[in-house]
Amino acid sequence: MIRSHVMVCGGTGCTSSGSEAIIRELEKNLSKAGISDEVKIVKTGCFGLCALGPIMIVYPEGTFYSMVKVEDVPEIVTEHLLKGRVVTRLVYEETIHGDEIVSLEETGFYKKQKRVALRNCGLINPEDINEYIAFDGYQALAKVLTEMSPDDVIDVMKASGLRGRGGAGFPTGMKWSFAKASVNDQKYVCCNADEGDPGAFMDRSILEGDPHALIEAMCIAGYAIGATKGFVYVRAEYPIAVHRLEIAVGQAKEMGLLGENILDSGFSFDLELRLGAGAFVCGEETALMTSIEGHRGEPRPRPPFPAVKGLFGKPTVLNNVETYANIPQIILKGADWFSSIGTEKSKGTKVFALGGKITNTGLVEVPMGTTLREIVEEIGGGIPGGKKFKSAQTGGPSGGCIPASHMDIEIDYDNLLAIGSMMGSGGLIVMDETTCMVDIAKFFLEFTVDESCGKCTPCRIGTKRLYEMLDKISKGKGTMSDLDKMEELCYHIKENSLCGLGQTAANPVLSTLRFFRDEYIAHVQDKRCPAGVCKDLLSYLIIPEKCRGCTACARVCPTGAISGSVKQVHLIDQAKCIKCGACMEKCRFDAIIKQ
Repeated sequence: MIRSHVMVCGGTGCTSSGSEAIIRELEKNLSKAGISDEVKIVKTGCFGLCALGPIMIVYPEGTFYSMVKVEDVPEIVTEHLLKGRVVTRLVYEETIHGDEIVSLEETGFYKKQKRVALRNCGLINPEDINEYIAFDGYQALAKVLTEMSPDDVIDVMKASGLRGRGGAGFPTGMKWSFAKASVNDQKYVCCNADEGDPGAFMDRSILEGDPHALIEAMCIAGYAIGATKGFVYVRAEYPIAVHRLEIAVGQAKEMGLLGENILDSGFSFDLELRLGAGAFVCGEETALMTSIEGHRGEPRPRPPFPAVKGLFGKPTVLNNVETYANIPQIILKGADWFSSIGTEKSKGTKVFALGGKITNTGLVEVPMGTTLREIVEEIGGGIPGGKKFKSAQTGGPSGGCIPASHMDIEIDYDNLLAIGSMMGSGGLIVMDETTCMVDIAKFFLEFTVDESCGKCTPCRIGTKRLYEMLDKISKGKGTMSDLDKMEELCYHIKENSLCGLGQTAANPVLSTLRFFRDEYIAHVQDKRCPAGVCKDLLSYLIIPEKCRGCTACARVCPTGAISGSVKQVHLIDQAKCIKCGACMEKCRFDAIIKQ
């Protein structure tokens, strides 16, 4: 009889920090203690709190152990699993309230979250279809096939208000209705799992933690629009996600939940995986379908839209993983339940990958309308080191930077667009006062230049020219007229590019120009980087009153730019200095500053 379940995170983050070795050590120690039959180890998907990995939770108590090391495992087995005594030193500190250990749901990170798309991540073994079924898995598909017509399904989707979570936010039910209305002998359902935004890993985590939710939802979409075939386009750089998806597809077929005559309903739907090579442009729907067809992943002009002429020229529905992950719950709990969450025009929840200068990096799922301040300060735990919040980048290279003055904005599709940003797939990168906004705009634009497929001139050449102007400004060589030229070029690229990549590429530049123009002006007029980031505008200086002449800085300087005898004040030769900062890091007396 199983008396305890030990859940160990098997997502990419925790796997990379050693969770596989912890599982092997657990197996060894449980066997040694003779309790292998009483304690079950479950390798799960991501719990969300990636900053504290590797993560382990012991049920039924719900004890949350963080940053577990292999050498901690014998103590956990002996003390907790054999003697029933919690190993306090490994427990996440926020769950300790005096002598009491509270549940994870009561901590700041989880208290304001509402898990719909991530509902099973961290709760089930994603490689066991029986565990998914035990958590109501495939009940929505059964309900659809036995109780609902295709029109009923689409009506529920429309009433729920679900909008695509991949970026543009197009209403899902409306997209499905267009595909259903297209008459053709063959239709397709596709999934965009080609998550390419820097810092975004929501779709990967859902695939790693709950792959059957995607399969079930794609079957439902196929039934609704009259498709019998589906493709999941997933990044080859996601090996754990691909592996678990392959297992899930095999299990679903074996149990008659995928393939011919599903649940004896007469409805057939098959699914194939296609591995993407990591091109950002293949996240654009027409480029993705072109890639599935076996061609170079380049976008196609629209119209015709995919719902009319998509994959192989046939009507196609394409949604991303997070969008699909909501659908079984909407079918089971109803459109009213889903639409009661969120804001008037943005229903439901949104998963964000929280990263950058923030204490609790990881995955969070919150109701639409949650403010940026709540996400950063309450869920994210604020900025480390007592530094000030400066900005948050949403939507990756297609989005924009939100300044501190908009910390209380309720995050939804329309509010983000109104301030020049966008939801995107959900990357949320927090920046503190040490971040240079010119440098950030340059970083995202460099990414876009590299990832442009080159098919249309505004994107291929326009982004390159824009990057050159940003580079010039960051080196202190820009002029005020460059700022005006940049702005004009941004709008030209937005209006004339062929696909979403080019049409949104200028957003980081426009939003930083809008909210942080004073920083651009400081670079241009004062030849100064206020954040102290742009190397060409920096100088490292020694404060004579603090210098002890210990020679530590001179010994680490790679160019011999620092001179001075022992116990004498040192000097930095600015002509030789390459601004690497090694001297400042080495100085124990805070005698070196950069300005």
